[in-house]
Amino acid sequence: MPESFQWSSTGPLISPQPGLNSVAAKDPSVVQDEDGTWHVFFTRVDTAGDWGLAHTGFEDWSQAADAKQTDLETASGIGTGYRAAPHAFYFAPKDEWYLVYQTGLPSFSTTTDPDDPTSWSAPRNFMDSMPDIVKENIGDGYWLDFYVICDDTDCYLFSADDNGHVYRSETTVAEFPGGFGNTQIVLSDTKNNLFEGGAVYRVEGTDTYLLIWEAIGSDGRRWYRSFTSQGLSGQWQPLADTEANPFARSNNVTFEGGNAWTRDISHGELIRTTRDQTMTLDPCNLQLLYQGMDPAAGGEYSQLPWRLGLATQTTDGC
Repeated sequence: MPESFQWSSTGPLISPQPGLNSVAAKDPSVVQDEDGTWHVFFTRVDTAGDWGLAHTGFEDWSQAADAKQTDLETASGIGTGYRAAPHAFYFAPKDEWYLVYQTGLPSFSTTTDPDDPTSWSAPRNFMDSMPDIVKENIGDGYWLDFYVICDDTDCYLFSADDNGHVYRSETTVAEFPGGFGNTQIVLSDTKNNLFEGGAVYRVEGTDTYLLIWEAIGSDGRRWYRSFTSQGLSGQWQPLADTEANPFARSNNVTFEGGNAWTRDISHGELIRTTRDQTMTLDPCNLQLLYQGMDPAAGGEYSQLPWRLGLATQTTDGC
């Protein structure tokens, strides 16, 4: 991995369409299926503060703005109620697609056909209650932003608490999606330094893993820190983790046409080279689909006008 990063970003590529009844498109997860279709899942929220999930799919990023958007609350078995922060992948051992999200607990739905957004199953929970270690450390935060990654033998569920802790739970590949336990704190810092929006990836051709985690900066804006580890159960070491040397922040992202449409580089996902549970990426061809918003926007968090942009790594000497 590079020790520092530079990015070039598009403007907003995905905004909520009128029929979606949403003020925001946020918390994206992006995966490409075997036919080359890009699937983007994201959180949508209406003016009454109802949070739900949405899907859009397209063959090329130039089609993203106009591609059909489907509200999964009304169209699929995911149904009504609080649903947010999706994470999508293909679980090869069971030949099934998984959509992981938060309902207050870590939940998931499955399908065998991601091209049909109506086919997602009703929610099931990975765990039926909050682990004791989370209860003891969460303070006034929230248990949220669940992310699954597997190696050859085990699957890990990473999560945040909006209070400076990164948690990791584990099960075996054979038991997945059941059996999650042994929840541990694997990183801790101040609330703002390890806030939420985390994701973990395998660096292609290595045993190195990359963890990115969203922070709230000294300017109140969202940005990403990064860490690496040898193995998913190893110790996480800082990579680009300061405001002066960030993974992705307003000071290392330039914008097409010079239009800095956002000062937040917030909750997003890196584009993977595989669609499966290994979450593999190419460190020299990084792209980050993230949420940003008009810097002049303000008000209640649920009503902020988040939009999705795509940043491409331009780091020299990878």
